[in-house]
Amino acid sequence: MPPTSTDVAVDSAPPDAPVRLSLPLEYQQDIFHELRAEDALLVLAKGLGLLRLVTNLLHSYDAAGNNLVLLVGADERENGWIGEALAEHAATSMSPKCRGLQLVNTDVMSVGTREKMYSKGGIFSITSRILIVDFLSGLLDPATVTGMVVLHAERVAATSLEAFIVRIFRQKNKKGFLKAFSDAPEPFTSGFQPLSSTLRNLFLRKPVLYPRFHVTVAKSLEGKKKAEVIELEVPMTDHMKEIQAAVLECVEVSITELRKANSGLEMDDWNLDSALHRSFDTIVRRQLDPVWHRTSFRTKQIVRDLSLLRTILHSLLTFDAVSFNKYLDTVLAASAPPPGSTRQSQSPWLFLDAAHTLFDTAKRRVYTGKITDGAATRENDGLNPVLEEMPKWGLLAEILEEIERDVYFNPNPQDESSGSILIMCGDQGTCRQLREFLMTMHVTGDGRPKDTVNGNEDDDGEGPDQDKESGPAQFMMRRKLRNYLQWKRDFARVSSSLFAENQKAISGTGSHSSGSSGRGGRAPPNKRRRIRGGGSGFSGPERTASGSVRVAGDKDSHIASLMSELAPNETIDESGLAQKSAVDMGADPLDDMDEYYELYDMRDIVLVHPYDGDLDDHLLEEVKPRYVIMYEPDAAFIRRIETYRSSHTARQVRVYFMYYGHSVEEQRYLSAVRREKDAFTKLIRERGNMALTFGHEAAALDPQESFLRTVNTRIAGGGRLAATAEPPRCVVDVREFRSSLPSLLHGRNMIVIPCMLTVGDYVITPQICIERKSVKDLISSFSDGRLYTQAETMLQHYQAPMLLIEFDAQKAFTLEPFADLSSSLGSASAVSSDLQSKLALLCLAFPRLRIIWSSSPYQTAEIFEELKKQQDEPDPIKAVQIGLEEGDDPDGRTFNQVPQDMLRNVPGVTSKALQRLVLEFENVQEVVNAEQEELSEMIGMENARQIRGFFDKSVWDEGGDG
Repeated sequence: MPPTSTDVAVDSAPPDAPVRLSLPLEYQQDIFHELRAEDALLVLAKGLGLLRLVTNLLHSYDAAGNNLVLLVGADERENGWIGEALAEHAATSMSPKCRGLQLVNTDVMSVGTREKMYSKGGIFSITSRILIVDFLSGLLDPATVTGMVVLHAERVAATSLEAFIVRIFRQKNKKGFLKAFSDAPEPFTSGFQPLSSTLRNLFLRKPVLYPRFHVTVAKSLEGKKKAEVIELEVPMTDHMKEIQAAVLECVEVSITELRKANSGLEMDDWNLDSALHRSFDTIVRRQLDPVWHRTSFRTKQIVRDLSLLRTILHSLLTFDAVSFNKYLDTVLAASAPPPGSTRQSQSPWLFLDAAHTLFDTAKRRVYTGKITDGAATRENDGLNPVLEEMPKWGLLAEILEEIERDVYFNPNPQDESSGSILIMCGDQGTCRQLREFLMTMHVTGDGRPKDTVNGNEDDDGEGPDQDKESGPAQFMMRRKLRNYLQWKRDFARVSSSLFAENQKAISGTGSHSSGSSGRGGRAPPNKRRRIRGGGSGFSGPERTASGSVRVAGDKDSHIASLMSELAPNETIDESGLAQKSAVDMGADPLDDMDEYYELYDMRDIVLVHPYDGDLDDHLLEEVKPRYVIMYEPDAAFIRRIETYRSSHTARQVRVYFMYYGHSVEEQRYLSAVRREKDAFTKLIRERGNMALTFGHEAAALDPQESFLRTVNTRIAGGGRLAATAEPPRCVVDVREFRSSLPSLLHGRNMIVIPCMLTVGDYVITPQICIERKSVKDLISSFSDGRLYTQAETMLQHYQAPMLLIEFDAQKAFTLEPFADLSSSLGSASAVSSDLQSKLALLCLAFPRLRIIWSSSPYQTAEIFEELKKQQDEPDPIKAVQIGLEEGDDPDGRTFNQVPQDMLRNVPGVTSKALQRLVLEFENVQEVVNAEQEELSEMIGMENARQIRGFFDKSVWDEGGDG
């Protein structure tokens, strides 16, 4: 629980039990009271503590008791954040009614379990698919829900499950509260009146906007408690500037070619500045999707190349010189023409002079000269290592040295910070790079330790110049170069074998050892700082110098790797001298735990951590760092530091903000800040021009009344009396709620009944059963033969079986764009004709099967409505029982889709066999451990043999690898 808290009396809590909140800042309290007063959509700038506001709001309802509050749209990480925060609130709350967050997902939640949980009330975080099924099936009555909190409101579209959930909630519950949250303002600015559309989808009327430049936010963060920020502009090396200019030239030429080839499209945002953002190729692809089948091969290639060039730009500023050159080698090899190909089939940017500059300069950052066969194992006269270091590394070493001096002269600061150092990076790859650098920065290029931190003296007495020229990362870079040369030799052999189509040589190329040195046991004892990242010094599997893999949690492999590393090797003792040490190889290295594990004081810890969104708030609260080094810029984290410092008056924070000057990194950061500010400006303008009320009342009518108003559009010629007409209903398989079609059917006043169907996806009349396929699913269904089995079962039980082939509303209504989805190496026309021939064979095999072509889910809903005219309504009980064997209990199945999807991919598990396994076994583990004889009694000898063979082979392979 954050230390600063505020006692606030809220209307739903008992008067003698005020709710204890952790909202120390003025803007946080204003937002809380505004949301408690009325339903609203909150759009908050990133980094201002969205999850903290959500947690305090949920806690205020949790403390009141007798509430049933639903949290929709939260992912697994956010559930962990909110659950932990609510537990801390409950521990310090004055109300005994707090129960914390309860998760409802597909892991272990059966229907009966969920029903009991709902009846007891509380705060529930529910996945959208489960909640919509529980609403429609009557397991959870929307009228009993106290209120609903929706996260990630920017994702709520008209056809999304969240909009479907809110619509049902508002139709049956007019009094329950509804709050929506978002910290991404940019999606609300695309399209026509996007804010109004989102509010309409959420059945809300009031938007609450809090940008960083809001008066209350600025007042709260810019007072006397500001953090000490030191901005450090790092100049790039000349080689890095050349590479950046070359890549930008390739991007600019590619965009020019793209604009020339697609002059009929809206291209205002097709410029160099937009191309640097991750969403650019997605935007271009979205605009080209409707005409993708008429788009030239060159245009498609340029769209892919833009994503690749942006990745190269990012890698230039994050990869070390050796790794960057290695990455470019793979790019060049992947782009190399196969034998007999022509120049026109290659990426256009590879033939530019700038591309030659890119590859040549990247190589000159690592070495000069030529690589010979002998250079793969040792340096010779043909290879001159250059090993250019990243400019930020040297500055990072200087910052750590400055912090060391600061700690030395001020060992007991008068604040509540822990004294630790927090280094924030963009991703896990950069974290691993920095951990390796920090562990080797005090070792010279030839592997000897330095006497001093800054390396002014050396053991050989040659003076300080040699160390200054080599830099703090030469030991690491030389090791990377040796590994690269070995990889280069193997890679050249693989490439030649690839072009010679020698598959045996290709299959033996899995050894890309990254190598390590001196990683066993402790860091050099004569250095004060230790490194921790993500809870430990190392994250993920590592390759040791011997090539063995160390996996966290695997004790046997851990011991094996330690044993190999404890062979006579070069280590560094307390005096800092390189010596040889022999170890008794017969002893268990984990017997003496103190040799490998110990507790450090927080002041002795350097934590290297990637940016992780709202979870960084918890990181700051737990670590309480005295020094924060932002290795890469991030606007949201700067605001988190501001909020953290303003919330804790007794904690001092010094922030080192590093960025490459005149680089893509700086431009991307400034552009992101500008885009967010422009987005809030547009939202404020739209809110000012927005109508005061929306037409929610008509959409929120009772379903029966709404149906009677439109019943004449469904009954041709007045065949039935409107007052006695039965509402149309459609039985839908629960797996189909991944799509938007059930929501659209409900929007057309159909009663959607979710069931676990064995045959078909939709049953719209007693005679009509429909199997829905997207084009991608259609291709895979033909490949594995699943479609023929499904068609056969539909023909056995229904008079009018139908296959619905549904296209995406944003894509062309043709099969040619889906050539990329097929494993065939032929052209688009070949793939199209191949798919058409398979459809023709399907029709010949099943003459009664009807095929429906639909251009979008919207048209599918219209087709269903037409097919239901003058037809009887389906019986859900009969629809569920169709396809089940005698004795099967349809009510005994649970909504556990994840294990069912896993079993569905096992050889021998047919649709009928899957239903038997679900009914007879509690979980997947029981299926795996079942004997073949037991399985054969349920699903037949052949299916049991295939299932048993699959699991036995998997277990044997796993044991063999171990």
